[in-house]
Amino acid sequence: MKIEKHTINNTDIAEIISTDVIINNTEDGLDLLGNLYYQGFDKVIIDKQNITPDFFDLKNGIAGEILQKFSNYRVSLAIVGDFSTYQSRSIKDFIYESNKGKHINFLASTAEALQKFAG
Repeated sequence: MKIEKHTINNTDIAEIISTDVIINNTEDGLDLLGNLYYQGFDKVIIDKQNITPDFFDLKNGIAGEILQKFSNYRVSLAIVGDFSTYQSRSIKDFIYESNKGKHINFLASTAEALQKFAG
């Protein structure tokens, strides 16, 4: 895993770059958050390919637990990728509602995430 640092408006943004799944479970998500938080990052970009597919099955609670921690620590998270493959009404609604807010967003690309974080 590599962390690429972007700075926009004096805010440090961590972009996670990896070909591996970084978040396999809730503990991995919390470890990543803690690591980045203590490095001084206020915002995080991660590709959906770096997150276990189980995250997108809302019934198991992984997404809820991880995203709640990001919100509690006031660390914004952008998950980037193609979400059109998800057919579940609940995940589509979840993505739609998340994108209305400022802390958790599901976006198509890193460029979109950086633009969103720029304000």
